[in-house]
Amino acid sequence: MCDEQTIKDDDAYLSRLSRRDFGVITGAASLALLFPPLANAAAVTETDVAVTTPDGTADCYFVHPSEGTHPAVILWPDILGLRPAYRTMGKRLAESGYAVLVVNPYYRMAKSPVVGEGASFRDQATRDIVLPMARALTAETNVTDAVAFAAFLDAQTAVDTSRKMGTTGYCMGGPMTMRTAAALPERVGAGASFHGGRLVTDGDDSPHLLVPTMTANYLFAIAENDDEKEPDHKTVLRDAFDAAGLDAEIEVYKGALHGWCTIDSPVYNKEQAERAWGRLLALFEKSLV
Repeated sequence: MCDEQTIKDDDAYLSRLSRRDFGVITGAASLALLFPPLANAAAVTETDVAVTTPDGTADCYFVHPSEGTHPAVILWPDILGLRPAYRTMGKRLAESGYAVLVVNPYYRMAKSPVVGEGASFRDQATRDIVLPMARALTAETNVTDAVAFAAFLDAQTAVDTSRKMGTTGYCMGGPMTMRTAAALPERVGAGASFHGGRLVTDGDDSPHLLVPTMTANYLFAIAENDDEKEPDHKTVLRDAFDAAGLDAEIEVYKGALHGWCTIDSPVYNKEQAERAWGRLLALFEKSLV
């Protein structure tokens, strides 16, 4: 989860880069919007949609292959919310054969994007915007939203409701995927958490305690600096999934810092992000049947 230590780790990493390297990294934040070309990318249809929830109307981005029906996926963004980077990431998943709803978790407070282009969690002004919004979200709102988002997807003609649904989440979106999988065990067949935070806590509502109620197989792609702060969490997750008889791939990505999978992150690590992406596609191919 993004915090003050994350900022210090980012600053230390960026300070080690040469001026030339820094230019490559910052340029990649826009160039990576293109990603490596997909060999068999599907033509897709993109729509801004309004999803009715018990608390109002959520503005979301829905993208899917233009022909046929496909497994549905709910994508939970990181702490900066729904923005162009996540639209691009959602579109890439759709080009791989999925009907993807990229959600605005902050819809109760503001329409997306809640921060401007190029905003960084490292900036105090950005933190002043997103932290109060993130702290206003609860496990309960996560569940009611997940149920509403799943119902929206299942009503779309592009969705194959005979196949299981997937869910992916980044940073604060990691635990949101676990609550989604637990709230909809009959629908969600796979979940993936990329540099997810607070997956294991001391609270009664810790996401790892929900594993016995899931039927989803999982991918946990953990940042190296997150693991250094909480080295026991991967073991707790492993024990929970083993006890539930569910498959879970749990890996610490060496050299990858918190946020490395998000294409507009200052610590975006293309090589490791592509490896995590490949593991996601493998999970979905196996589990969304």
